Amino acid sequence: MRRNLGKPMSRADEPGMCRFASSVAIASVLVIAVLAAGTARAQNPIRIGDINTYKIMAANMVPYRKGTDLAIEEINAAGGVLGRKLEIIKRNDNANPADAVRAAEDLRLNEKVDVLTGTILSNVGLAIADFARHHKMFFLATAATTDKPVWDDGNRYSFRMRASTYSHSVALVPYAASRHRKRWAFVYPNFEFGQSSVAAFKALLEKAQLDVEFVADFAPPLGKVDAGPLVEALAEAKPDAIYNALFGPDLARFARAGASRGVFTSADVVGVFTGDPEYIDPLKDDAPDGWYVTGYLWHLIKTPEHLAFLNACQARWHDYPRISSIMGYITISIINIWTAPRCSQVTRKSVSAPRRSEPSAANIDRTCRPDGPRRG
Repeated sequence: MRRNLGKPMSRADEPGMCRFASSVAIASVLVIAVLAAGTARAQNPIRIGDINTYKIMAANMVPYRKGTDLAIEEINAAGGVLGRKLEIIKRNDNANPADAVRAAEDLRLNEKVDVLTGTILSNVGLAIADFARHHKMFFLATAATTDKPVWDDGNRYSFRMRASTYSHSVALVPYAASRHRKRWAFVYPNFEFGQSSVAAFKALLEKAQLDVEFVADFAPPLGKVDAGPLVEALAEAKPDAIYNALFGPDLARFARAGASRGVFTSADVVGVFTGDPEYIDPLKDDAPDGWYVTGYLWHLIKTPEHLAFLNACQARWHDYPRISSIMGYITISIINIWTAPRCSQVTRKSVSAPRRSEPSAANIDRTCRPDGPRRG
């Protein structure tokens, strides 16, 4: 199994490329959110309302909670943020946008949270982004990868942390085009993430390979893949290559059924997220071989920042990190970084600063690397 994460392109390279939230805008909205309650609450904790698919996607959420808890423990042990401890209140969204909005309303009205975080499913992330816009609350989408909250449906209160569906497609297309496979089939969950992921990949591949044909699309509901009939229909389409966006138990069923029927021996397979430990590790000996995928290879990353994060995770939890561990850890670290005392002079006017810009090296260091909590 090979992995490639690629690098962000500029908008000049591709009009649809998601722009990254600028550091000024993040700082502005976060500081306003945290300071809005006034000095009367100065000694109360900063309350983070986290909305996520805690039950249905437990394989992701267990490491995610370990990541958030580790960051909160470290930050609070160092004195907190602006002299206040961090506290996280978690709510389950049941993989349902309406339930997620109800959870957000409860967190806002009853728990009096200062900021909102979370969401792993893109359709849920879109719903909470709209809620944040309506109520003028800071929202950091932790793992929802859709481009819409920072493009078509963007607003000044919503930010996305993980690389987008478009960015994952950018990483995969050069290899896919280099293989010169003409007949492509697509397998993806039928909701926002799967739809936008496939649309981005198709658009990019058509530009890179003029003779490409898209022969079949298979879009089962999330969590309800009937792998046998799916693989049989896929074989009947006779593709030269397959783009896979299934994940979790759906991926496991698809990978095992496809391997048992020999579908993958006659077709290249590329895909998103398959290399994340949450999805590849449960397959064990059934893990696909030869697929070209995005993922998180925690044991191969040797940067000082990642080694520090890895050592902290193993010391605290006696386990290796997953991609969700990093997402949880960075989520809390961003809140720590951008509500530090040096940000307290930021005014509401700054919210109007460009909130989508190409990331400088400094911004990537601050928002995208697990280098531990920092204080002003």
